[in-house]
Amino acid sequence: MKTEILVSEIRCYAYHGCMEEEGIIGGEYVVDIRVNADVSKAVNEDDLQKTVDYVVVHKLVLEEMKKRSKLIEHVAGRILYRITDIYRFVHEVEVKVTKFNPPVDGQIGSASVILSGKGNNS
Repeated sequence: MKTEILVSEIRCYAYHGCMEEEGIIGGEYVVDIRVNADVSKAVNEDDLQKTVDYVVVHKLVLEEMKKRSKLIEHVAGRILYRITDIYRFVHEVEVKVTKFNPPVDGQIGSASVILSGKGNNS
């Protein structure tokens, strides 16, 4: 049974970026998670332990977003690895980190990075 679990629009304030000011001022971010996994046991057994718990995903995203990084790619990678370490039964995880109003010479509403893979379980 193919399943996609989405945890969307996890909003947070964080301090990522290459510029020193970004580490002081911070900015708004949104993280979206998509997990592909076989959760047929959860469907049949009604057991939270047999699926991806979005409460756990939300918590670990906020924990990783609190750790300052220069690159949102680095943050997205840490989130991906944490999810695949916790949930060994997932086939693939996609992590999208969006940074609003990044400091550039001009106006940009947001910049995003999307990572997908099997993490360290490959």
